[in-house]
Amino acid sequence: MPDLLVSFQQKLLEAGCDEAGRGCYAGPVFAAAVILPRHFHHPLLNDSKLLKPSVRLELRTYIEAHALAFSVAQVSVEEIDTINILKASQKAMHIALASLKLTPEFIAVDGNYFLNYKTIPHACIVKGDGKFSNIAAASILAKTYRDEYMQRIHSEFPQYNWASNKGYGTQEHRDAIKENGICIYHRKSFNILPVQAALFE
Repeated sequence: MPDLLVSFQQKLLEAGCDEAGRGCYAGPVFAAAVILPRHFHHPLLNDSKLLKPSVRLELRTYIEAHALAFSVAQVSVEEIDTINILKASQKAMHIALASLKLTPEFIAVDGNYFLNYKTIPHACIVKGDGKFSNIAAASILAKTYRDEYMQRIHSEFPQYNWASNKGYGTQEHRDAIKENGICIYHRKSFNILPVQAALFE
């Protein structure tokens, strides 16, 4: 595992921020913001995509117990389809930041784009969830909370097997869409099926 730096800079109170589910065919987009103490460390912490589900859950418990502040937010499928996924992802991150019990003085964001949040300075870091602990922690929270959401709604439409694919466009998911059409949890704006396909209410 990499030896991550806790934060992008050390002078200001910093929140790490990341989203989960941006590229999914179904379900909300989630985002998390995390402020860690300066000497935070966990040997298994890394980009959530590189970790086993059991390790992610172990880390979530540790992060929530030791963070100075954390928050998780989501933006619905309906809003994704209304404002587009990029704006929805940004909105989710802004909601998460606004919900922190501490106000950050600096924001470190995974990726190459971030819409200014209030007047707080920020830095975008490509693959930041593999470089900085606070971004990695945010990726863990966003990913685990979103996965749990998809597992909950799996029972409503088990034909898509969201308990396994979590709404991502796997071959299994694409085949299920071809056979069953799309449902209320699918992102219509993603044009994943022809217009004439069945829509389950």
